Amino acid sequence: MASFYAEIEINAPKAKVWQVLFQKQQWHKWNTFLFDLDPNAPFKQGQEVFLSLRRYPGEEETEFQPTVTLVQSGTCLAWVSSIPGFQNEYIFELQEIGVGRTKYVHRDNFSGVLTRVFLPFIRQDEQQGIKRMARELKRYVEQM
Repeated sequence: MASFYAEIEINAPKAKVWQVLFQKQQWHKWNTFLFDLDPNAPFKQGQEVFLSLRRYPGEEETEFQPTVTLVQSGTCLAWVSSIPGFQNEYIFELQEIGVGRTKYVHRDNFSGVLTRVFLPFIRQDEQQGIKRMARELKRYVEQM
């Protein structure tokens, strides 16, 4: 298994950060990494959602249809997308670290026999993309 990780401290209450993160239909206002392709499909455990990602500016968007595996309101959101031999799990966690302060954690886990084939092509761009998303979330929430 291979994993990528990003975290950032946000000067805002956890509830405010969750509201922005959970409303994927509003991602276009701040997020240049992940995009919502179906605003009518909410994040609901067991439900498939339609998303795309752009690992770096100028890259063509890659569409994918993950299944939401966990929704813990205000705390954690996770989904998994897979093809035979390759699985990708995204986990977003929020932790209160003080009054009006939140730690945002993003884990991106890859597993399966094809991980060794795909990962060399996306490793650096994927890591930069999740870090960029963390910075964009922080900037947007703190300016609200």
